[in-house]
Amino acid sequence: MSGDLAGAVGGAKPLTLQEGCVWYPGWLDSRAQQDLLDDVRAIVRAAPLFRPVMPRTGAPFSVMMTNCGPLGWVSDQRDGYRYQPLHPETGQPWPPMPRALLQAWAALVPGAPPPEACLVNFYRTDARMGLHQDRDEGDFSVPVLSLSLGDTAVFRMGGSERRGKTRAIKLASGDALVFGGAARLAFHGIDRVLPGSSTLLKEGGRINLTLRRVSAP
Repeated sequence: MSGDLAGAVGGAKPLTLQEGCVWYPGWLDSRAQQDLLDDVRAIVRAAPLFRPVMPRTGAPFSVMMTNCGPLGWVSDQRDGYRYQPLHPETGQPWPPMPRALLQAWAALVPGAPPPEACLVNFYRTDARMGLHQDRDEGDFSVPVLSLSLGDTAVFRMGGSERRGKTRAIKLASGDALVFGGAARLAFHGIDRVLPGSSTLLKEGGRINLTLRRVSAP
């Protein structure tokens, strides 16, 4: 995004889903969403989408992904889940985070040390993400920030136990979600994507950007 986020944020009143987890419906307006999409396209040109695989089975994820920032999250059968400074296929450094992402972090995670990785997930309409914890980072005191673009996704949030009680919400284009504190290690995932629920991506699908601090502050 070439401009500032000033005047491009707003939406409905923030909603606390559980302790440490706050949902900001419509946080990015339509112009800001388009500008951020342009940023994502530039990221993908520099660091093409790739398909990670599960460490134990080698089964491919249903989502395609890439990263921006000093570090990027990857997964393969040989070395498992990890962060690394280079794209696993091109061997090149990840592109820098766009200004808009850093502004979003400053606005929604005030006072936190700067993010070191932004994972960009692309969901086609048949893609899913099973319940999981974000626990590959070296410090869990800093929240995770999630931004949604494109088709609405049914997002499921639970607690610290995989088999615990969960609730589902619909994350629409422009929504932001912050989970930290007691919710930092909550299980979460994507049940499904709702085709045709947004016109932002001409061929449909959903983009999710998650900003994280990897190393201890």
